[in-house]
Amino acid sequence: MAATAPVTRTLRFDVFELNVRAGELRKRGAKLHLRGQPLQVLAILVERAGDVVTREELQSQIWPADTFVDFDHSIHNAVARIREVLGDSVEKPRYIETLPRRGYRYIGPVEDSQTLRLGTETDDHTSQPVTLVTPPKRKTNLVLVLGALFTLGLVAWTTTWHYLHARAAVPPIHSLAVLPLDNLSGDPSEEFFADGMTDQLITDLARVGSLRVISRTSVMRYKGAKKGLPEIARELNVDAIVEGSVIRSGQRVRVTAQLLQAPTDQHLWAETYDRDLDDILKLQGEVADAIAQQVRAQLTPNQQSQLRLAHVVNPAAYDDYLRGRLYFTNEFTKPDSLRKAKRYFEDAIQKDPNFALAYAGLADTYVFLAYAGALQKDLAYRSAKNALSKALQLDDSIGEAHDTLGVLSSFFDWDWETADREFNRAIALAPSYSCAHEDRAIFLALVGRRAEALAEIAKIDQVDYGFSAAHTESVTYYELRDYPSLIDSSRRALLFDPKDWFQHFTLGVGYEGTGKLQEAIAEYQKAIETSGGSQDPTVALAHAYAAVGKKAEAEKILRDLETNSKATASPYTVATIYAGLGENDKALESLEKARSEKSFQILSLKSDLLFDTLRTDPRFQNLLRRMSLN
Repeated sequence: MAATAPVTRTLRFDVFELNVRAGELRKRGAKLHLRGQPLQVLAILVERAGDVVTREELQSQIWPADTFVDFDHSIHNAVARIREVLGDSVEKPRYIETLPRRGYRYIGPVEDSQTLRLGTETDDHTSQPVTLVTPPKRKTNLVLVLGALFTLGLVAWTTTWHYLHARAAVPPIHSLAVLPLDNLSGDPSEEFFADGMTDQLITDLARVGSLRVISRTSVMRYKGAKKGLPEIARELNVDAIVEGSVIRSGQRVRVTAQLLQAPTDQHLWAETYDRDLDDILKLQGEVADAIAQQVRAQLTPNQQSQLRLAHVVNPAAYDDYLRGRLYFTNEFTKPDSLRKAKRYFEDAIQKDPNFALAYAGLADTYVFLAYAGALQKDLAYRSAKNALSKALQLDDSIGEAHDTLGVLSSFFDWDWETADREFNRAIALAPSYSCAHEDRAIFLALVGRRAEALAEIAKIDQVDYGFSAAHTESVTYYELRDYPSLIDSSRRALLFDPKDWFQHFTLGVGYEGTGKLQEAIAEYQKAIETSGGSQDPTVALAHAYAAVGKKAEAEKILRDLETNSKATASPYTVATIYAGLGENDKALESLEKARSEKSFQILSLKSDLLFDTLRTDPRFQNLLRRMSLN
């Protein structure tokens, strides 16, 4: 029998060189990132190029001390990592072939078709080729065959028993967080694609009713963080973590995802997906579906069809959609960013007129441009309604579109029944979609359904720990006149953005509502400063001055506003000025005008401290009844 090298040092295959002793893999001299168990697995497979290496052999050589469940998931993850680094795929393997229930085989080229050069390093750092000779075939007989079959059967039975026993021992997973996917392209301009893919994977998983999925705004702060997964899981209060990477080249995209049990950092599942960019929506659904299956989530037939049925999309249109969505999600209070988002969504629609998600995104930008005062309300309403109609015509299962339709029905149209139905529909389609819970919480507070509004706040607190959730809580507690809770939520929001004038304003309202007038005055002044002189906190400051006995200062502020802002102030703001001056008839006249315009501000009429002196007036109560807010 020919001798073989006792310890393999260097393996050369295709354009790669693997130095086992140094633990390095290089491609045309460039060092690649492969370490630990994946590197050991690759070395064994390449050493035995063309042969099937069984899972049992790999386990005995690399994971001898681990339990079977650790091995089962670790080997899957290791092979997925190898494929990612080599640029290989499951569907069309060039290097690593999977033989189901048996093992793996290296099928790529080696340095010589007959001789695999295994360098044994010498003192002068040179390598000597060692010829591997295939052992001669042995004669077989019936006894050996039967014995082998019995052994294989016993191994299969034992493997199955251990697998089922170990799976049963894994604690159930009811909640998870998707950490930002790594951009492996090496091109910083591709970060938007990785972030957008993260966002869409979260959106898809939010459809799984039996899972609590943490919102995008909560997980993005961990982008590039060096914290361990168990620590992140504790901070997010989840049972499992999904992490992975994305890289695209030309018209192909590869996504690698892995699922880890949070408290132990134990690998539960990993897979690599290699697809054409046209099938990107299908790829995302496949990943979400696979994760749902791994955590044994209970999927309804409707949820299964949502995840598995995806439309082909123009890759350039998808790029525009992701860019628009990121502008909208990250800076939804800034008119300039909203306009950029709007242009990207319009470009996506122009490139792919059948892209339903782009229409839904466009509708969102119209709504928030109106909120920001950057687009006339009636125009925004019509434009958003048209975009939503097209989105739902193309795909009625988009939870985001139903949520936006609920927003239009409530805050624009005052159609409370339709709004309630659409918010419920959005949540049924995407139970962990935080925006739908946030919009519904504000709606419920607005129409006086206090217990239900607080229940929605409790749900939001389970999936979103970011600014958006804190902002929603502030608005909800403001509408409910729950001033202690308003103070807490406003303070939390200011931790995210200390210069947010609206949160200084609501904090001031919370202080004033609890009788802390000096603190209220200080917050109103900060709101005026950070907003550049907004009229709302200015009127509130005058109200607080009057309450502490500074009536002259209060009246001067209000008279100046009356003189200087007649052309620019909304009817509702004018009404607050007249209410502060004690001119109730003029205040009610302005409120009637605000009602006829269906202004956003007048929806807070029932809660606004500035109108407390008018609450006993029958005309005021009649106004609330006509708005169905009484």
